[in-house]
Amino acid sequence: MSKPSTDPDAPRPAGKTADAAHLTSAKRTISLEIEGLKALMASLDGPFAMAVEALGQATGRVIVTGMGKSGHIARKMAATLASTGTPSQYVHPGEASHGDLGMIAAGDVILALSWSGETAELSSIISHAKRFAIPLVAMTAEANSALLASSAISTSRLANRLSCAPIPESPSVHPLHQSPRMTSPAAVMPP
Repeated sequence: MSKPSTDPDAPRPAGKTADAAHLTSAKRTISLEIEGLKALMASLDGPFAMAVEALGQATGRVIVTGMGKSGHIARKMAATLASTGTPSQYVHPGEASHGDLGMIAAGDVILALSWSGETAELSSIISHAKRFAIPLVAMTAEANSALLASSAISTSRLANRLSCAPIPESPSVHPLHQSPRMTSPAAVMPP
């Protein structure tokens, strides 16, 4: 039995049919992403602008948080914000109730990501934000979620609930519908 070739130009046993299927799948994925980004663009309105303004008014840091896939995206957002000159930090919601809430202080603004808006691990961060009047901006797909209901900006000018960017519903390209397609582009687009 021979070893598979490591030469990238070596013939592949699957042939052109497999290549065509991969290209068709990639093009379908890109088309769905474009549709999702168009839906995201159409959903941006006053609350988005107010959320960006609230983040820009932070005299401390932008604290970005989320659990699971939203947590991975939150880490990327915090890194991107920091690299573009906005003091920011990722706080893991599971660690927050075990001492990490002390990293969140007056002058900070919290940006919390959760697809469902019901992530149990965010409860200690939400409570901390309320207790110390730290503005909380939510990014969620669920308009009736606990996270969105808790995302009151405490200044009188921004005294209503904000959803930084509603994450639009769109068809999943993952066969098990588990790929966070729109959360990523909605979250990492620059403000």
